[in-house]
Amino acid sequence: MARSFALYTLARLGLVAVITAVILGVGALVHLAVPLLVAMLFALLIAMPLSLVLFKKLRSQVNRDIAAVDAKRRQEREQLMSRLQGKDER
Repeated sequence: MARSFALYTLARLGLVAVITAVILGVGALVHLAVPLLVAMLFALLIAMPLSLVLFKKLRSQVNRDIAAVDAKRRQEREQLMSRLQGKDER
């Protein structure tokens, strides 16, 4: 799960960096000084919905990993509750 989450996070951060560079580059081309913070904020706003489309497979993998961990925890909790109630399943 950690690997999938790290890849998805890095992909999203990379997208923000690329969009920031594009905004700064376009600003330089039209001789407009765009502050870095403003470019980063606009890039973040643009990257949020764009990442949902571009990184759908990564996001789906993260969701599957989270669901698997959740199912495992639920099963372990049920086993613990069963043992605490004296209903040992073995």
